[in-house]
Amino acid sequence: MIVYILRRLVVMAFTLVFVSMITFIIIQLPPGDYLTTKIANLAMTGEAASMDQIESLRTQYGLDKPLPVQYGKWIWSALHGDLGVSFLKDQPVKQLIWSRLGYTTLIAALAMLAAWVIALPIGVYAAVRQYGVVDYIATFFGLVGMATPAFLLALMLLFVANRYWGLSLGGLYDVEYMNAPWSMAKLLNLLKHLWLPVLVLCIGAVGGMIRTVRANLLDQLDLPYVDTARAKGMAEWQVILKYPTRLAINPLISTIGWMLPQLISASIIVDVVLSLPTTGPLLLESLMAQDMYLAGALVMMLAILTMVGTLVSDILLAWTDPRIRFEGGSR
Repeated sequence: MIVYILRRLVVMAFTLVFVSMITFIIIQLPPGDYLTTKIANLAMTGEAASMDQIESLRTQYGLDKPLPVQYGKWIWSALHGDLGVSFLKDQPVKQLIWSRLGYTTLIAALAMLAAWVIALPIGVYAAVRQYGVVDYIATFFGLVGMATPAFLLALMLLFVANRYWGLSLGGLYDVEYMNAPWSMAKLLNLLKHLWLPVLVLCIGAVGGMIRTVRANLLDQLDLPYVDTARAKGMAEWQVILKYPTRLAINPLISTIGWMLPQLISASIIVDVVLSLPTTGPLLLESLMAQDMYLAGALVMMLAILTMVGTLVSDILLAWTDPRIRFEGGSR
């Protein structure tokens, strides 16, 4: 296992270099650059920049250098812990990301945990009571959740909370708590707002997870080892939970690698709709403005989350399923 993990870490390092190159190139593919966007915005406000000012700004931002030189400078600085300065915000990229990363990770992790807690027992019960009332209800609401866009669901919940409950749930805090020091009142205010984005993000994932658990468990229940366990006199709940359920959740464990970054990237529009101080709106703004340092750092963050999550899911698979081994030989 140790050798496997070390080998994966080496592969991850080379993968990150490749991803960084592709990311940097893709951000630069649209015509123009950040300075082009800035000049256009100045023109829209009635201001005009002279050629000398344009060249001065191009030199200031390092946009006068060839693309390989810009990439080399960026990746060398990143290896030394310097992610550059955001053109758009005129602040260090590291500071911008760290100020929002905590909320982003918290919302995505809670949404993933909530999806597991909801989907796993419902999927198991729906499989054990196939074609029962719970099975049909879970299927219906699961498909509705999968088919409803997350931003539309967010708008509907915002409307219901404001119209019928008198609550304004946009953002993560009420106005009086935004810049207030941490206290129990601020924590409670955060929890008051936090459930909405968590619910919106987990609903879309729950439907697919229920269907996955149900389908895989139904396949396992028809295998001879389940009949053997019953013949040995084991209680029905032990038979279901100890053997087939462990194997039925393997597909869910294998999705941990991409589920967390997918929740973060899929929440961009939801974060904009709910006015959340997360990395989603920041990534959208940076891509629209071609802010290569900020956008590149955020995309690299998603790549790192994907690779780390995939490694964790592989290790968990080996732990939950004894048939999976990462090294050869018999045990």
